[in-house]
Amino acid sequence: MVPAALDTRRRFVRVTGERGNGFVEFDFAIGEPELCVEMILGREAFAEFCAANRVELLPAAGPAAQGEVSDWDWRLSDATRTRFKQQP
Repeated sequence: MVPAALDTRRRFVRVTGERGNGFVEFDFAIGEPELCVEMILGREAFAEFCAANRVELLPAAGPAAQGEVSDWDWRLSDATRTRFKQQP
């Protein structure tokens, strides 16, 4: 079995939100867009980050982008806006 080639020269950014205080929420990936980290930067820092990494901008993804949400469509950042139910 031959492992798949991972091109670490390819960098990806998917903007996931913008806050009113000037911060951009985004996913950043190296080599594979599906394996990413959630990040947040000010608008100017975000532009510099994208230029320095020569990123490929990705469109919004998944069912959540079309307004269809399932139990599996969540992000770590969602945890700050969610109250979890306590089981009796």
